[in-house]
Formats: sequence, C-alpha cells, structure tokens
Amino acid sequence: MSTQELYAPIAADMAAVDGVIRERLHSEVVLIQQVAEYIIAAGGKRLRPALLLFVANALGYRGVHHHELAAVVEFIHTATLLHDDVVDESELRRGNSTANSMFGNAAAVLVGDFLYSRSFQMMVGVNDMRVMRVLADATNVIAEGEVLQLLNVRNADASVDDYLRVIRYKTAMLFEAATRLGAILGGMDEAGQDQLAAFGRHIGTAFQLIDDVLDYSGDEANTGKHLGDDLAEGKPTLPLILVMQFGSPENASIVRRAIEAGGRESFSEVLAAIRASDALERTRAAAVQEVALAKAALSALPASLFKEALLQLSDFAVARDH
Repeated sequence: MSTQELYAPIAADMAAVDGVIRERLHSEVVLIQQVAEYIIAAGGKRLRPALLLFVANALGYRGVHHHELAAVVEFIHTATLLHDDVVDESELRRGNSTANSMFGNAAAVLVGDFLYSRSFQMMVGVNDMRVMRVLADATNVIAEGEVLQLLNVRNADASVDDYLRVIRYKTAMLFEAATRLGAILGGMDEAGQDQLAAFGRHIGTAFQLIDDVLDYSGDEANTGKHLGDDLAEGKPTLPLILVMQFGSPENASIVRRAIEAGGRESFSEVLAAIRASDALERTRAAAVQEVALAKAALSALPASLFKEALLQLSDFAVARDH
C-alpha cells in the first residue's frame, strides 16, 4: 500500500497542511524562498505530520491547530535534514541533489535556521504552553542526538545501546512529539499523552532501523540515496554493530576497519560480511519488535478509521522499500 492510500482518511487535512507550509515558507529574501521551494518540491513521506493528524482525528479534534502544528513538525524535520546533509556532505536525497550541493553549505545551514525560527513563531501562535514545551524539548533533544551521532562517527566500539540512544534522540523524538501533540489537541490526560508518545517513539525507532537495513539492501531508485552512505560516513549503525557481535572474527574485523576508515572502498566486503552474519534479518526483527510495542500503545485510542490507518502505518514502517 502506498502512502497516498494510507493517508486517504486525512487527505483533506494533508492538503490543508500543504497550504500552511507554502504560506509560511514565504520570505522577502529570495534565496530563502528558492531553497525552501526546492526542498518542498522534492517531496517526502510527510509521515510525522500525518501521525499528528491521525491521532488528533482519532480523538475527535475539530479545530484548526492540527494543521499549523503538523506544518511546524515538518519544518523542524526539514531543518534537521538541511543540517544533516551539510554535516554528512551528502549529495543525494529523495533521488534529487541535496540543497547544500545545489546552493552551497552556507545557504543550506542558514535556511535550516530560518525553518527552525519560523517553527517557533508558528508554535507561539497556538498559544498553548504544553505545545511549546513539547516542541522546544524535542528540538533540543534532536540537537543532542546530532552531536551524539557525531561523537560516534568512526567509533567501532559503539554499542547497541549507544546506537539506540542516538536514533531515539535524533529520529524517534520528532515522531514522539508529533503523536503527543495530537493527543494534547485531542484532550487526552497525561497518561494518555504518554501512551501516544510511546507509540510515536516506537514507530520512529522502527522507521530508522529499516532505513539502516535499506542502506545495505535497498534499490537506489526507490530509496533516493546511494547505498552505503552510512558506511562512507563511518556511522556504526545496527547492522554493522551486529556483525561485530555475532559475525565471525574475520567479518567483525572487516567491519571494524571499515567503520574506522570511513569511505566506500570496502563496501562489497562489508556487504558480504553483513549477509553472512544475518545482520539485516536481526535488524529487521528488532524493527518488528518496536512495531509490536507501538501497536500495543494504540490501545489508548477508541476504534475508528484513523486508528486502523495508524495500525496500517505501523506495518508500512517495516514493510517499505524506500
């Protein structure tokens, strides 16, 4: 099932969010407008905004703040991508040239800063201290995750716990914030908010685990990025850590040297080591476990078309090929 089919129950809301995004991207500074339009035109799954909309609708929310906050979540996500691509020196995202390769690193960083500051302008307009606290805290944790990942680059001694901490800060936190915001808008008590936040955290973790699987098994035409990008950057993702834990001494040594050296020179050897160690299957199994926990957390929601869509999105998180 495609994301378009999955999003059918919130199609009108997603169109409204697109309208908010285009309106709020406006700037009198031409370069900001050019870079922002380029990024938005490149597309993306818009999964984080969709999660917020699904949760709010499942709880019967009838206001308009869910459109504004969904756009805020997408802006924060886009800002992190802009900064990530500069740090990682990436040249390809979603099958297109990255903004930094098109407009330069300085422009990408500064437009990312614009998106962050515009996000805070928008969240203040909602006039709800709970909303501002969730988004401010999430943005800070995401930044910490970025720094933690930087510290782990070319660190072949990074543990599974080290890896999970990075992805829960860097990736899962914004999923968690999106679903918590939907719960706040829907009028849930704090216990319910925590349960929906757990759903987002587990889905976000599963999503990143599958991204790490696809970095060694995906089709570049589908993933929109080069295979082995993480290895080239010296990132010790879970498939690599599992080879060093469960693979043969020879394969563990191959992976250790590749992480410490960075680059793509040993990609074929590393890929063979991953396949021989069942590392991708083990990583996918970890993602399936996260999805099971996510589905369990949805017991906080009443039965509805929107809840069913969230269950389907949970399955999509692990079944996807892009």
